[in-house]
Order: sequence, then C-alpha cells, then structure tokens
Amino acid sequence: MTLVRAQVRGVGHYLPERVVENHEFEATLETTDEWIRSRSGIERRHFCAEGQTTSDLATNAAIAALADSDMEAGDLDAIIVATSTPDLIFPSVATMVQNALAMERGFAFDVQAVCAGFVYALATANSMIMSGQAERVMVIGAETFSRIMDWTDRTTCVLFGDGAGALVLEAAVEAGTNADRGILAADLHSDGRHRDILYVDGGVSTDTVGHLRMEGKEVFRHAVEKLADTAHASLAKAGLSPDDVDWVVPHQANLRIIRATAQRMGVSLDRVVVTVQDHGNTSAASIPLALSVANADGRLRRGQVIVTEAIGGGLAWGSVTLRW
Repeated sequence: MTLVRAQVRGVGHYLPERVVENHEFEATLETTDEWIRSRSGIERRHFCAEGQTTSDLATNAAIAALADSDMEAGDLDAIIVATSTPDLIFPSVATMVQNALAMERGFAFDVQAVCAGFVYALATANSMIMSGQAERVMVIGAETFSRIMDWTDRTTCVLFGDGAGALVLEAAVEAGTNADRGILAADLHSDGRHRDILYVDGGVSTDTVGHLRMEGKEVFRHAVEKLADTAHASLAKAGLSPDDVDWVVPHQANLRIIRATAQRMGVSLDRVVVTVQDHGNTSAASIPLALSVANADGRLRRGQVIVTEAIGGGLAWGSVTLRW
C-alpha cells in the first residue's frame, strides 16, 4: 500500500553576525569561560544586532532553504514558524516571512511550544502533507532569546543565543514502509504541571515585560528522561530501533543533557550532531540549525535515519523520526 510522505527537499540556516564568546560575560557577571563550558559545553553564541528581529532571521534561513531546495517562494503552499520570541503580538512571524519572500499564495502561521516548537511544527506540517492540505511546506525555527534574558542571572543569560533554521518539506508517494524517505513517525507530549521550572515571568495579559526563569536541576532531570523516552517512542512507531539510527539531532540545550540522553537511548556520542558549543541554546531554532550545519558539512546523506528530539517550557516535548 502506497503512502504520502513528507520528504526533506532542502535545508538552510542563518546566524546574526555578532559572535559573543564566553569571556565577554566576565566583565559583568561572576562567571568565567571555564565555568560556562564545564556546565553547558557552550563556548560562544550569536546575538542579534539592534533592530534585528526574529522575522529577519527566519526570512534569511528561508531564503537559504529555498536555494538548497532549488525552489522559489511561489512553489510553497504554507509556512510554519516555530518561535517563542515573535516580533509583535500579532501578526505572526510566518506571515511576515511570507511577505518578505513575496509569496502571494498559500497560508502561514506560528507554533509556540518553546524549545520543542520545531518538533511540533514538523509534526504539524507532516499531518498537513499526509492529509493533502498542502504539498510543499516551509518549516522554520527562529528565536531572538537575547531579548528576554535577565543579564544579572548568570545561570540563564550565558546559555542562550539567537538564530534560525529552516526545512522545506515536499509530498512524495512512497511504498508505505520504514524504508521510505521522509517523516516516518512523530511523538508529542506536554505536562502543564511543570510550568514553573521553565517560563518567562511576564506577558500581555499580566501587563508585564518578563525574563526567562529556569530551575536548572529540575529541567535537567525531566529532560534526560523525557527526551530518551520520546525518541524511543517515535522510533517504535516507525518500526525502528536505536541500532537503526544514523544520527540523533537533538535540541541543543546543554552538552550534559545531550550526552546523558544519548547514553539513555543507547546511542554513541559519535552518532549525535552537536552544535551547542557554537550557538548556545537557540530554543526552537536549534534543531534546524543543527540539521543545516550537518547537511552542509556532509554528515547527513540521503537515506539515513535521523531522530530529532526536544523539550521546552510547558513542559512540552517530543520527537520526530525521519529518513533523510
């Protein structure tokens, strides 16, 4: 029995020009380069310039992904942007990208699941393609987390960065087995009981401007368990096992989380794409950024099995298993 699959046609990313090395924080915080590296694995991150917005980053990543896909914006049916740091309350970042690309057809909208946003957006795009709602969908993760940092809190402000990554998905008829190219399975979860361990303490209806707050130890505990479990779940739905995985492309939150999750999954670290040292935690942008970097340097090859997994505030978490 044949089946419509959402296949990756192209990928791209964009990073702001400003690179911030760990030592820059030493002038304003009680911290050191060694302290940051030892606790997170982060060495540097990119910060937006004054006036640069999430939609700017997303648009540049989209242009790169279209070029890699050998497509034009008019070929797209939809744009989905995963972000927690939109330019404005509304309209959506996705419609701003649509306008910037001069895409005059189709539809565009945002998804908000914090660091898990890109996984949620991929699953949403996959459902639309499989149902026939769309044939080609641009999925973007874009964030400007530097705008919501408390620069006096050394436990959080050194961890995050800005950036964007994008994938173009296209419908293709396949045999309906786990040997197909494209998205094979998705697994999504959330649990609002844990909202207080990772959140921003402000918003429109509370009439405040907030900053990111995090209980690091609790986030670590939940992350390792839940990320490994969801990865196993999406692999099982696809009829695959960790032995079948060529690459794990995780949310780039913290090197200790990445290592512990890989160990719990039973996957060696040499099969994990790690970019956190250069980008920091870019929230919903981190997975597409890592995919684009690994694709550009030749690690990702056609037919390989890839698992992406992420967890963010909510708590919200999930994974996608696909064949490149």
